[in-house]
Amino acid sequence: MSLTLLGDRAMARLNRETFGRRGPTNVIAFPLDDSPPFEGVPCLLGEVVISLPTAARQAQDYGWPIDEMLDYYLIHGILHLLGYDHHDPQEANAMEEKTWDLLKIVKSPEP
Repeated sequence: MSLTLLGDRAMARLNRETFGRRGPTNVIAFPLDDSPPFEGVPCLLGEVVISLPTAARQAQDYGWPIDEMLDYYLIHGILHLLGYDHHDPQEANAMEEKTWDLLKIVKSPEP
């Protein structure tokens, strides 16, 4: 898996070219490998792209530290690479729940 951090201008262009949407978005994920997974995980996941300025603005809006917002978007992007999506409310709820479960693991204090 690769991670790319962009500015809003580059993210807006990527969002327009990929999805036909205007403006920057917080995270976009591009799956690479649709070959059979090894023990449930694809060999090559893909690329997660995060806009740093958008993440920083949203962190400020939510009162979160920027590192936690970046963790959230990275987890969200990885879940997209693993096949999760949010096209309907049921999918969105499952993805959101999994994102929070994993964020708690990442943020839990070491024993």
